[in-house]
Amino acid sequence: MIDNVLVANRGEIARRVFRTCSALGIARTAVFSDADAASPHVAEADAAVRLPGSTPAETYLRADLLVEAARSAGADAVHPGYGFLSENAGFARAVIDAGLTWIGPPPSAIETMGSKVESKRLMDAAGVPVLSELDPSVVTEDDLPVLVKASAGGGGRGMRVVRTLGELAEAVQSASAEAASAFGDPTVFCERYLETGRHIEVQVLADTHGTVWALGERECSIQRRHQKVVEEAPSPLVDDAMRAELFDAARKAAKAIDYVGAGTVEFLATSDGRFYFLEMNTRLQVEHPVTECVTGLDLVALQIRIAEGERLPAEPPVSRGHAIEVRLYAEDPAAGWQPQSGTLHRFEIPGVDTEFALGGAAGLRLDAGVVDGSVVGVHYDPMLAKVIAWAPTRAEAARRLARALAGARIHGLRTNRDLLVNVLRHEEFLAGKTDTAFLDRHGLDVLSRPAADAAGVRWSATAAALAEAAANRVSARTLGRLPAGWRNVASAPLRKRYLAGDTEVGVTYRPGLRLDDAEVVEVTPDRVVLDVDGVRRVFLVGRYPGLVCVDSALGAVDLVPVPRFTDPDAALAAGSLVAPMPGTVLRIAVAAGDTVTAGDPLLWLEAMKMEHRITAPADGEVTDLRVTVGQQVEPGTVLAVVTPKEQA
Repeated sequence: MIDNVLVANRGEIARRVFRTCSALGIARTAVFSDADAASPHVAEADAAVRLPGSTPAETYLRADLLVEAARSAGADAVHPGYGFLSENAGFARAVIDAGLTWIGPPPSAIETMGSKVESKRLMDAAGVPVLSELDPSVVTEDDLPVLVKASAGGGGRGMRVVRTLGELAEAVQSASAEAASAFGDPTVFCERYLETGRHIEVQVLADTHGTVWALGERECSIQRRHQKVVEEAPSPLVDDAMRAELFDAARKAAKAIDYVGAGTVEFLATSDGRFYFLEMNTRLQVEHPVTECVTGLDLVALQIRIAEGERLPAEPPVSRGHAIEVRLYAEDPAAGWQPQSGTLHRFEIPGVDTEFALGGAAGLRLDAGVVDGSVVGVHYDPMLAKVIAWAPTRAEAARRLARALAGARIHGLRTNRDLLVNVLRHEEFLAGKTDTAFLDRHGLDVLSRPAADAAGVRWSATAAALAEAAANRVSARTLGRLPAGWRNVASAPLRKRYLAGDTEVGVTYRPGLRLDDAEVVEVTPDRVVLDVDGVRRVFLVGRYPGLVCVDSALGAVDLVPVPRFTDPDAALAAGSLVAPMPGTVLRIAVAAGDTVTAGDPLLWLEAMKMEHRITAPADGEVTDLRVTVGQQVEPGTVLAVVTPKEQA
């Protein structure tokens, strides 16, 4: 029997495993980097062990430190979660060699599937349909387009689509560097890229007594940067005949490597029902909650029971209803998916029925790695939470999930929330037309469009100004009961200015908090009710240093107050390129004095385990280069100055 589990991971997945451990009466041990010292998963553990440092290489990728942490805390088992060392055979062996129980598949199975090149050859021999792998050095025009993939790891890292031979060398170099940083293995390979495939995967579960379940399929076709964003079970593409073939292929894959525990066999499918093996993830998947919701099973509990030697029943339970999960990221989809960092002042999803566990009937589940006040740093993946809806039908699940996301209060960081809502409400998504080209086909400019239109922004700014005035009166030390801006004689109206993105919004109101074009029904420092054209609107206002967040049925609006006076010395030189996020300078492609063309790469930043290319905004000359390789930069740091050709 397992008494104490160390989760060799962080954030949301650590909290998820802890939730099951608590239900099973198992003690919980956490590990944490210096950057995660205040993380919720640390607070929820019975014991926590510090891993000195902040980067993954210093902490969560150190097998020796993790094994020593388990020993020092008295843990007798290790759950790897997903990512980091979860698919590292060496780590699994180290855990077992230390006399601890490994809650995962045998190291030999991890090793076999850890090489995507070797695993494809094995699956082909086992009768599983595959796409042949290509050596990057022999790719020709006839092979294009191809996908460059990291042999180790997953999660979209170390993957690049190449459509011309001229792009291949840089894609291989970039993917290799990203794979080395994320997984410690720079090996990459190529395979034929299907532009409009469907990403279908089968959850498998196997015990040590020979029983292998194909527990159900999930569709994960809507992706950004080859990383899943929306996942659902069952797939709207798969009929009974195709499901039987998928399950048979998944069971063959698991049996071919004597698999034990929870794993996922991933396939790329075409619209006519053909499918090809992509890879097998020898761990729990991020999207496992949708399978839990439709089967009623706790997959983490089953992992633990299998590790304890228990038998699975002969057949898995029958699935019911439909579940959809979205990944809520701190990122800006409209700006090339730039990850965001900083303080998450408020995090509230309305209507949540349960966290990290199964609910009863139709409902909403939240698996989050953050709480109010959490700091999102630059060292780890920017996923904040997974929000999952289950309902008897797919349409009901989509509607429930979209409604909850639209009403969420997320303050302090830009997120992909509006994109998720727009996807869930899109007519093609609702019709089940969800291939891997979905985001490209419909355009990020459309799908990431904020819910609040120009009128919504204007009324949100008005509510922000009125709430601020009310807050000023509440905190006033003298004459606090007088209306804001009160004068004995009628005076000029009061004005405030805000920035909503790049747009400046002006607000005018009169002493006593009166508006000329709407009726003010109620004003408090955090709640404003306006009657606009006979319709009452409620605006909830959150104020933070340099930021005002307004939530209403018109959409969430983030506003930056514009100071009345500005410092002219703070203006940047023309052509300045600033860091869009905190990160590390990985490579530099130019030197001061070089001539560049618009779109040429100048340098690459690494942030949140992903590479981000900084390019020339126009034809011109690099007149200043202010960073060096390895330098840490903060948002707004000037990286380089490109003087346009006509000014050089």
